[in-house]
Amino acid sequence: MKNWKFYNALFVRVVFVMALFLCSAFLLYNGFKFNAILVGVFVLIFLFEMYFFVKNQLLFYDKTISSILHSDFSTHFPEENKKDNFNSLYLLYETLKVQKQEQTSKELIYHSILNSIDTAALILEKENETWSIFIMNDCFSNLFKVPKVTHWKYLKNYIPGLCSEIENLGFAEVKTAISIKIEDQDLQTFMLQTSHTQTYNKEYFIILLDSIQRVIEKKEKEAWINLMKIISHELMNSLTPIRALSQNLLHIVDQEKLEEDDFEDIKSSISTIINRSDHLQVFVENYRKLAMLPTPNKQMTPINALFEDCLRIMNPILKQEGIELVNEIHSSRSVLIDKNQMEQVIINLITNSIHALKEKEEKKLMISSYTENNRFFIVISDNGKGVDAEIRDKVFLPFFTTRKDGAGIGLTLSKNIIEAHGGYLSYQTDEDQTSFVICLI
Repeated sequence: MKNWKFYNALFVRVVFVMALFLCSAFLLYNGFKFNAILVGVFVLIFLFEMYFFVKNQLLFYDKTISSILHSDFSTHFPEENKKDNFNSLYLLYETLKVQKQEQTSKELIYHSILNSIDTAALILEKENETWSIFIMNDCFSNLFKVPKVTHWKYLKNYIPGLCSEIENLGFAEVKTAISIKIEDQDLQTFMLQTSHTQTYNKEYFIILLDSIQRVIEKKEKEAWINLMKIISHELMNSLTPIRALSQNLLHIVDQEKLEEDDFEDIKSSISTIINRSDHLQVFVENYRKLAMLPTPNKQMTPINALFEDCLRIMNPILKQEGIELVNEIHSSRSVLIDKNQMEQVIINLITNSIHALKEKEEKKLMISSYTENNRFFIVISDNGKGVDAEIRDKVFLPFFTTRKDGAGIGLTLSKNIIEAHGGYLSYQTDEDQTSFVICLI
């Protein structure tokens, strides 16, 4: 900082003191002792004044720099020091003060975000080979019933099971399920995800925990909400016109005399009511199929025989639609399945592929199988339009369909059948190919 006024004032004082000192020496040399002593007293006075002048300047610098170092910006900066000698220091102080306020605001937002999520989050900070707690969100504190302690060693007193698991993993990056005991409760299973991050010379370890039961309940709740939306939509689509037509019929029959047109309106209304009632009956019947799926009657069934029967049914439709079939299933092995139910699944998946290929010029359907890690996989793929991103989390929902003539239970029923066999049904989609994968254990 270039405080020229301070340097000039100090220079003037030094010159003035030196002049007085020389004057005192000159008087003493010429025998004017008392005058020399008097001038000497003035020299001492000015020396003290110069000492306190410099000291006050340096004290203010030290006080301000100390406030900056300790991030204490509550100190009042006097108006007279906001310019001249301390202008640069004032500007530095104000700049750092604004930056500190912005940083504090961001930290409050980050803490607010962390405290609002349903995942238990704990962030550790490494100090001299030991870990301290940088942030613990409210979900973590409430879930494990621990206060917001500041050191890892204190946290171990409250949840030794979790801390031991993380220490045994060597504070490594993992994504796994762990079972730990909270206080006197039974063992609970959590999804544990950890990661490392480093900024400058600081190292952080992030721990995220989700209760498996809570995740399942959340997914179940979301599934029920989506299901009720679909059911409500279907019911309202039928009940609203039925109610309107019924009111219209009541209005017609209340007339004293019926015209020919009235009889036509009655016939049309009754016909529409019957159609909507039939639609509701089919809807309820489909729901019953999903809710009352029979237990699979499993028998050892050759894979070749299973697909021969399915393709015997579907081949005429494939030829009619001009779809090229690539059958790569040559395995003679047998699997323990309910043949009738599994045929229904395969026919459902092939039917979906046929509809996905409707708008394609080059239509291709691929069927293959393979074995891996004691699991048997069946893959049914097509080069159709694929699954749009916005509906990928809804394809297995009951009654969800993108086809006008679809009931929306094919994939849901197929998924339920595979799960009843102890396996799972999944799908992979990209621009060129969509594959539905059946996994049987």
